[in-house]
Amino acid sequence: METAGPAGDPPGESIESPLLPAPETKMPPPAPAIRLGAPPPPPYLRTHGAKMARRHMYDWIVLLLLAAIEVALNLITPFHRFVAEFMMEDLRYPMKPNTIPVWAVPIYAVILPMLIFAAIYVKKKNAYDLHHAILGLLFSVLITGVLTDAIKDGVGRPRPNFYYRCFPDGVPNYEAVTRQVICHGDPKVIKEGHKSFPSGHTSWSFAGLGFLSWYLAGKIRVFDRGGHIAKLCVVILPLLFAAMVAVSRVADYWHHWQDVFAGGILGLVVASFCYLQFFPHPASKHGLWPHAFRHHDSNPETENQGTTDPHQSVLPSTVQYVASMEMRTNGRALDNMEAGSGRAW
Repeated sequence: METAGPAGDPPGESIESPLLPAPETKMPPPAPAIRLGAPPPPPYLRTHGAKMARRHMYDWIVLLLLAAIEVALNLITPFHRFVAEFMMEDLRYPMKPNTIPVWAVPIYAVILPMLIFAAIYVKKKNAYDLHHAILGLLFSVLITGVLTDAIKDGVGRPRPNFYYRCFPDGVPNYEAVTRQVICHGDPKVIKEGHKSFPSGHTSWSFAGLGFLSWYLAGKIRVFDRGGHIAKLCVVILPLLFAAMVAVSRVADYWHHWQDVFAGGILGLVVASFCYLQFFPHPASKHGLWPHAFRHHDSNPETENQGTTDPHQSVLPSTVQYVASMEMRTNGRALDNMEAGSGRAW
């Protein structure tokens, strides 16, 4: 028997509660099972290396530009500041060979940290960590190198052994009126004698080894409040080596103490900025891995799909299921209202 509805309803229309679903409603298929807490697959170089290289293509291009600028700055003749006769009294230190040769600086400041990064990758299989550590290290040493050589060329401060660079035979020669030096030594040696401030050995050492100290501090959790002084010693060791390089530059009479002090501060500051650009602070609870790995760990689907926007996210399956249910319900309500049934569900 049909039940008549209120006035205005067409005959034969049954009264239905708005709280109950329509009889003809078909439930959507159940959402796929979600494995809670399942870790994403490890980011290997063979699966994520090409994506990271494409994503940071402009960073690598900037690195090449910095390297070209660094080469150009070494070819430029530095500023020859005025050096009078009385000033040579403080610049008569003997010519000595470098305790740390120039070719050794990139070995311990660049290659050695890269070997440590590679060893950690072999152990942990985290391509994000390897890529961002190498990229940050190269930015650190190249930015420091460009700043150091630009300041060297602009300042033109004489080295402590400038007298014997200018007068290799020990016979001085000065301008008659101003008493400015008139050098007769090897032009290349004299050119290098005007590059005392700041120390390039020192700045490169603190840029590369300072970055390595930051990196090790994050990897061994030196700020975990566990009171392990041995961890702190591991972090200080690269800085100690860089400091000994700085001391050697003064002992070899290639730099004044102000040169190595400024070079150390410059290299360490640049290393700190470059490290924190790619990695969280070591005292952070996320300080173990770079920022990009946290995004991969939270949204592995976006990495597998090659998403280039680091802020784009993918809804979990549960949220997608709820959203689809709401869209179907709203669409059915609109269809019923357009049919004039007055039924919203």
